[in-house]
Order: sequence, then C-alpha cells, then structure tokens
Amino acid sequence: MGFLGKVVDAILLLTFLSMSLVPPLLDAQALVPESVIPDVLVRLYKWYTTEHQDYLLLEQPAFFMALMKLEIFFVWPLAMINLYGLLNSKPWFKSTCLIFGSAIATSTTAMVGDMLGSKKPMANKLAMMYSPFIALGFLAVLRGLLTPSTKAVSARADGQTTRALKKRV
Repeated sequence: MGFLGKVVDAILLLTFLSMSLVPPLLDAQALVPESVIPDVLVRLYKWYTTEHQDYLLLEQPAFFMALMKLEIFFVWPLAMINLYGLLNSKPWFKSTCLIFGSAIATSTTAMVGDMLGSKKPMANKLAMMYSPFIALGFLAVLRGLLTPSTKAVSARADGQTTRALKKRV
C-alpha cells in the first residue's frame, strides 16, 4: 500500500479510536440514567449540549434515540473490531470497514439533514460539526471497496501461492 493508503489508514485509525471511546463515555448518556455515570462525564455532556446547543441531545427526538441505540449496539463494537483489524492486518478488515462506513455515513446524514431542515439556532454550526463523519464514513467505505487485501494471496519462493496450495490440500 502506498503513501496515500497509509494516510487513509491513519485517518481511519483515529476515527475508530474516537468511535471506540465517545459512544460509551458520552453518547450512552442519552440512553442510561444519569446516576450510573461518573460525575465528570455528566458535566462534560451537559457542557457540550448547552455550549453547542445540540438540540438532538437536548430534545432527544425518537429518530435520534434510535440512531443512538444503533451507535451503541452496532457501530461501537464495529469500531473496536476495526481498530483491532487495522492494527493487526486482518483479512476481514475490508468487510467490517465497509459495514462501519455505511452505518456512520447513513446515520450521520439523517442527523445533518434534520439539522439543516430544522431552522433552529446553531443548527448550521452543528451540521458543520457532524458533517465530517459523513466524509469519514465514505472514506471507510472506499477503504473497504478499493484497497487490495495484503493477506489474500502471498507469493512463495517456488512460484505457488498460498491460495493455490489450500485448494490442492
């Protein structure tokens, strides 16, 4: 993989790392009682929602709560799996990266679409904060679709490939 591939992987590594930490520490606060969350995280969550007037977190509309559940139960585990897969060059990484990117791009597009159509104060600023996740989702999809697998076929000194050997055995 060339330089561009390494840059893409570095960006995705940071994305997977942030998506492994933010959902359980902050986003889950929209779903669980405040009493079970450490006080420092509650204060951070309240500061963010009031400072940025994130009306989705403040008002918690039904579609947004469904997306938060999707993030906690589907995207968060995928982020951790992708973090492991990327760091350890797992052959299934392309598939899970594709799934992760599709989920992030789709859910974030729904949120940004609501923000742009809401006419609420600060909605455009919020949309600009959320929009990079659409691009990161598409980057993950492209990574899953376009990059060659480094472990799919490896050449041996005698000219045979490991794939050909597996078929004969």
